[in-house]
Amino acid sequence: MNNYDIIIEPIMSEKSMDGVADKRYTFKVAKTATKTDVKRAVEAVFGVKVAKVNTMNVNGKKKRRGRSEGMTASYKKAIVILESDSKAISFFESLV
Repeated sequence: MNNYDIIIEPIMSEKSMDGVADKRYTFKVAKTATKTDVKRAVEAVFGVKVAKVNTMNVNGKKKRRGRSEGMTASYKKAIVILESDSKAISFFESLV
């Protein structure tokens, strides 16, 4: 699997943006990706040193629109914590 196939997109929420000051970044990742895959991909793509990776599976929610019901897609989320001597990811720094 390619590094760009593992990291799908960054997650931009209030809670995830609060962690940017502590070098804690949140990404939506491929469902089959492991913690070591995510660590290797983030280090290769952004050129940083990763200290810790936490992953979780997010279940889809039930949504209604009138009489019809459906489910949103489930996905895997990874919270990446960088080492203290590592540089910050510039993509997130421009948003804060």
